[in-house]
Amino acid sequence: MEIIKVILTALLSVISLFIITKIMGHKQIAQLDFFDYISGITIGSIGAELSTELEKTYKPLIALAVYGSASFFLNLLSHKLPQTRKYINGTPTILLNNGKLYRQNLKKAKLDLSEFTLLCREQGYFDLDEVQTAIFEHNGKVSILPKAAKRPATPEDMNITAKATHIGVEVIMDGRIMGENLLRMGKNGNWLEKELKKQGFKNANEVFLGIYRAEEDKLTLYRGE
Repeated sequence: MEIIKVILTALLSVISLFIITKIMGHKQIAQLDFFDYISGITIGSIGAELSTELEKTYKPLIALAVYGSASFFLNLLSHKLPQTRKYINGTPTILLNNGKLYRQNLKKAKLDLSEFTLLCREQGYFDLDEVQTAIFEHNGKVSILPKAAKRPATPEDMNITAKATHIGVEVIMDGRIMGENLLRMGKNGNWLEKELKKQGFKNANEVFLGIYRAEEDKLTLYRGE
């Protein structure tokens, strides 16, 4: 009986954490800001406590609800009142601009020079002379604007009109035909069968992944190894 109670309590913890995370949104599991980081750690700790609390499960459950509600309310507040974001999330800080490093801003960001250069190297900038502006974002990442001479050339720079690109659509996955995707692309089973034979496949079962690109009217097939 005790084992069943433990299992049911653990399941309650999992369900509660899942519901709260869904309410708080995907940002909680992506790039965290300051409050999301704190609430994420705390909610995880409370959830762990809930999974082993067999007597008074309502206490950690209430705490979960309070933290989840507080995070949801602050996110809602920052969307409704944009001026509150600088107090809740913080503001971007310029660390380098036009060859000038801002010592006070580095201190404000709690970064020393070695940490700053490490963040630059992670984005492929080993020489600070290549950097026009570096901004420390509120999520702890550094955004870098390279100098004009160091930016990759674009078709516009070379007066070339580039064709629009579109995301390929999976029509076969792990040997299974994705019927809805096929119809959405205006194709049918007969067309797919002809394409398979044209590329040397007997049937869809031999295909690990098939991607159709409408702008090229092209089906790319990958054989699983």
